[in-house]
This record gives sequence, C-alpha cells and structure tokens, in this order.
Amino acid sequence: MDEKMLTHIGPKARRIIARDQAVMSPSYTRTHPLVIARGQGAEVWDADGRRYLDFTTGIAVTATGHAHPDVVQAIKDQADKFLHMSGTDFFYEVQVELAEKLVSIAPFSEPARVFFGNSGTEAIEAALKLARYHTGRPRMIGFLSSFHGRTMGSLGMTSSKHIQRKGFFAGGDGVVHVPFADDFRPALAAQGFSDYGERVVDYLEHTIFRTIAPPDEVAGILVEPIQGEGGYVVPTPGFFPALRDLCDRYGILLIIDEVQTGVGRTGKWWGIQHFGVEPDIIAVAKGIASGMPLGAMMAKAHLMTWEPGAHASTFGGNPVCCAAALATLRLLEDGMIDNAAKMGEYLMTRLKAIQTRHPIIGDVRGRGLMIGVDLVTDTQSRKPNRAAREAVVDECWERDLLLLGAGQSAIRVIPPLNITPALCDEMLEKFEQAITAVEPIHFAHAELNSAR
Repeated sequence: MDEKMLTHIGPKARRIIARDQAVMSPSYTRTHPLVIARGQGAEVWDADGRRYLDFTTGIAVTATGHAHPDVVQAIKDQADKFLHMSGTDFFYEVQVELAEKLVSIAPFSEPARVFFGNSGTEAIEAALKLARYHTGRPRMIGFLSSFHGRTMGSLGMTSSKHIQRKGFFAGGDGVVHVPFADDFRPALAAQGFSDYGERVVDYLEHTIFRTIAPPDEVAGILVEPIQGEGGYVVPTPGFFPALRDLCDRYGILLIIDEVQTGVGRTGKWWGIQHFGVEPDIIAVAKGIASGMPLGAMMAKAHLMTWEPGAHASTFGGNPVCCAAALATLRLLEDGMIDNAAKMGEYLMTRLKAIQTRHPIIGDVRGRGLMIGVDLVTDTQSRKPNRAAREAVVDECWERDLLLLGAGQSAIRVIPPLNITPALCDEMLEKFEQAITAVEPIHFAHAELNSAR
C-alpha cells in the first residue's frame, strides 16, 4: 500500500489494514485504503468517520445504494423465519417467487427456467455446463478482453488480464477467443464492412470456424453486451444481429453475460435489450440482490434438458438472498431503472462536455449508469494511457471520490441506480479537478497546448 495514501486515513483505519495484511490472502488488489464502517445510498464513511462519495457500488453490486431500508427490512424479515434450507433438496416459497419474477422479466420470447448460484462466476459455470450438456458439443467461443469470473470454467473464458490466468493453466478446454467489436481500438482491418462488428463476426465464421473450431463442435458463444472489466466497451450496432444470425445458422447457443450489465444498470432490465437481439441463456449476479451473494442462470425452458443431480448448489438461492433480490427488483421496477436511464444521460452529457475541455479523454461511452471514460496518450493514435488512468483514480481518492479502473485505460462510472443530480454534480466537479491535475503530466504537451 502506497504510504502517501495511508496519510489520507485515520489511525483506526490504519490499524485495521495492518491486521488485514497479516492474515488475508495477498491475491486481493486493495488499491486504496478505504476501511468502510457504514454506507447509505452513494455515500460511505470509513472507520474514522471520513465521508466518501462512492461511484463504484462494490463493482456494480449495490444497485439500490448502500443499506437501502427496503432491502434491509426484507433481509431482517426473512432472517426471522429461517436462514437456510438447501434448495437442492427441499422447497421454499421465497425462492419460487424470485424465480417467477425473473422469468417474467427475462429477455426471451418463450418460457424460461432459472438455476440459482451464489455469484457471477457460478452463473457462468452453469451456463457453460448447460450449453455443453444440451448440445453435446465440446467447444466454446469467447472474446478478447472479456471477463466472466475466476473459477476454472469461467476463467477459461476470461481474457481481460493475464494476471487473472497466469499460473492456473486455464483456457485449453476447447475455448477460442476472437476480437470484440471495439471500433475505438479495432484489432481487425475492416475494409468492405460498414459496421466493425459485422467484420468481427465474419472473421469468426470464415477464419476461426474454417481453421480452428468447426462450427458443428461449438456449443455456445459467450459474450458481454458491454464489456465490463475489459474497459466498458460498447459494441457497434451491427455486432449482435450478425452474431445472432451466425448462431442460428450453425445451431450454436448465444450466451449473454449480464452479470454487470443486468437488472437495470444500463437503463433497461438487460444490457442485451439495447441491441434488439434475443439470447438463449443469460447469467445474472452482482446487482440482483443489492449486495447479498446471489447469482442466477436463466435459459429458454426447452434448453433445460439436464436431469436431477446434473448440476446443483447447496447455498444457491439462499432464502435471505432471495428476499433481498425481490426487494431489489421491486425498487428497480418502481423507478430506479428509469432513473438509471435519466441520470446516465445526464452524466454522459456532462462527461462529454468535460471531454471537450480535456483532450486526454479519448472516449466517453456506455449505456445508462454503466459509463466508461477512456484516457489516451494522444488523440491520433488513441493509445491507452494507463499511467494517467491510475493517476486520475488516485487524485479522485485524494478528493474523497471512489472510482475504479477498467481495461487498459478506462475509468468506470457506476453509481447506484437511485443516484441524485446533486451527487452527480459533486462527482463531476471532483472528477474534472482530478483530470486537470493529471493532464499536464501524462498527456502529450504539444497537443494539450494546441487544444487550449
């Protein structure tokens, strides 16, 4: 931990961090020394009473803000009844009620079924297993810079950072990765294509299918509607329609990872709904229960052909987590999704205005309250400016604003879905102050001077 950062916090927080470092796994990143003591909405207070503005939401998890009273009450009410009874072996109504609600909002035009786990990576594991089980095919297609989790199956699909895979020998089990439809930094030449996403799908069909992965061996294609850990990259409009068409022609299942984009984060129930395409399977977690550990895999009902015992989970669909999820979904339906769309548009407009004043900002992109601000070394090459990104996040920390990076050079803007204009304005002011402090040091001086 940087000693300068430790001077920003009080003695109680420093003591807790010292205890943590003596007993916790060193694999946690812990880039900033926040020791949270309590939270409310988009604000958190540390162990010494210092207040921070939280635009990380626990990596898009606390969708309704910290400690929303409706969610807290639902947790208390269920805890008074019972804490656990394995849904693998027995039944309880709160789990059924949640499954019914999820099926009612699923992005399918036909009936669906739900499998509950405890996290996003478990939801992905279930999706991968179901796709292989149902199709009888061994291979999977993923995308470069994707993130799907850290358990071995999902890690094989993940390709956002080599540190996540290094030493674990993941990825050799029939998985092929292709470039994502990122037209800000395209990996493929796109001559002859009006939409870069269509070029990516063409590469998959006419290069990968021809040389590495025969399509009749591919069970599924796993993809995020908007890449999260990979940099909050929004694909081009033609990408998902072309991908859906490819899957239909070859009998491949389209699996959508909605772990970060789902349940209202993008201003719609599901991120895939922005692209007019229907998936076959989706994985959900993070914001679904406002911070309680819960994941779900949903699939079209006719795909759920596996038998009892083929896949299960002792803790999946825990009754307390299900109660929190039901309260969360009610809040989202009662106005928070609409607020996410409205405040997302507000933040995008204001951030793009900041971009016009600061050429170090190469791109502002996203949907709803899933926004990425990408920093560049210069405007011509669009080369990622990782050093500037880290410096801006640290400058924001010094101003009591919590932000996270994504990809090589993007900063995530992911407040709770009930964020207010006043708190957005506070964030924007501190963010521009941080950009102003960093830009003269980390941006090409000739470009900066000419821009001004």
